[in-house]
Amino acid sequence: MSIQEQINHDIKEAMKTKNSDKLAALRAVKSAIMLEATKNGDSIVSDDICLRLIAKLVKQRKDSSAIFIEQNRGDLAEDEMSQVAYLEEYLPDQMEEHEALKIIREVIAQVGASSSADLGKCMKLLMPKLNGKVDGSLISKLVRKELN
Repeated sequence: MSIQEQINHDIKEAMKTKNSDKLAALRAVKSAIMLEATKNGDSIVSDDICLRLIAKLVKQRKDSSAIFIEQNRGDLAEDEMSQVAYLEEYLPDQMEEHEALKIIREVIAQVGASSSADLGKCMKLLMPKLNGKVDGSLISKLVRKELN
């Protein structure tokens, strides 16, 4: 079953169980998928694109939650984080930082990077390897740390 089909199925289940947070999160994903599908005139979106869209929505919700916490709106932050928990179920398991660091060091050695000027070369090779498994901002932070 594709991710798109799984989300449609889970929306029905959330409706049956009256789980409003899960339903809101899944409807946001379905909306993003439908928008992506209309770009190409297709009705089906690949699992890779679905994963990218879900990761983007997770990041948006985490950012929103951080802003709500800064503004002392814990209730809204809690809602956002609840939705994040439902969305993360569809993402692949996240790689531990030390595992990512091992791959980053290998790529730095492969590229022969020696300064932060080589950051782009490293990121170009790392993003396809680590995309979806590690947050992009964490990858960038770890590469900068290794190059300095």
